[in-house]
Amino acid sequence: MRIATFNLQNLRLRSRGGQPVLDGAVDQDKPGTARPIALDIADREKTAQVIAAARADVVALQEVFDPATLDHFHDHFLKPAGAPAYPHRYCFPGNDGRGLNVAALSRVKPNAARSHAALTGHDLDLDDLPPALRDNRLFRRDCLELEFDNVTLFICHFKAPYPDAAKAHIVRKAEARGVRKLIEARFPDPATARWIILGDFNEPALNEAPFTSALAPLTDGFATDLLERLPQGTNWTYKVPGRDVLSRPDRLLVSPRLAREYPDLHPQILRSGMDGSDALSHASDHALVHADFPGL
Repeated sequence: MRIATFNLQNLRLRSRGGQPVLDGAVDQDKPGTARPIALDIADREKTAQVIAAARADVVALQEVFDPATLDHFHDHFLKPAGAPAYPHRYCFPGNDGRGLNVAALSRVKPNAARSHAALTGHDLDLDDLPPALRDNRLFRRDCLELEFDNVTLFICHFKAPYPDAAKAHIVRKAEARGVRKLIEARFPDPATARWIILGDFNEPALNEAPFTSALAPLTDGFATDLLERLPQGTNWTYKVPGRDVLSRPDRLLVSPRLAREYPDLHPQILRSGMDGSDALSHASDHALVHADFPGL
């Protein structure tokens, strides 16, 4: 099984000029970002080309607006790009106020697909969190769980490190603790189970924030970050806009059992389409990351 994660940067289907059009791979945080339809189409053709090149069996996605958006992208972009057919597609409403949700494409039908967007910190036995995280929905988007015969995926998109980096760090650490609680509740002995936590964790570059890692609840003895197996300096997946800073928000964290079963597994990073040859259209501001698990 080949498993991938890819942040699609604001994939949303709209009606423009009387026709359905996907937003291009640009941030929509500020007004005045409307672009020509042809340029948005060029973006999404490149997005599809990256996914087609990955040939993954399951693709965890971030920043997908809704199922209609995902279906349109699959039928009108992925298929023409020569990607495998993904008959099983998931995108549940999450907690992002702009509608940027986690999603998944799968060639194999999972046994179950579960949203955890409604869970509070209290629901996850995290009563030591600040009240805003304890009493309200914990995950900024969702933690989408896909259960297959031999592995369970937990697809995440954590809080971005802005506008207040210190507060965002607190939220991301709480989200990491929440994912760990889900896994501990799901498996009697997590170390002997097969599971993968993957997605965009919005962990900033080391020189961008004076904090210990917010992912420590997941990485300190609980899971193995497969991108740590790559040489330092080669495992980046994101360029900070306007700055010569590389970071690694996108991760594949595997259970101790999977880490032992695949000791030589090294993930691949596809950066094609991040900048674009014409500097106007591009696939996403993130790279796609995938890893092969033979026999899984």
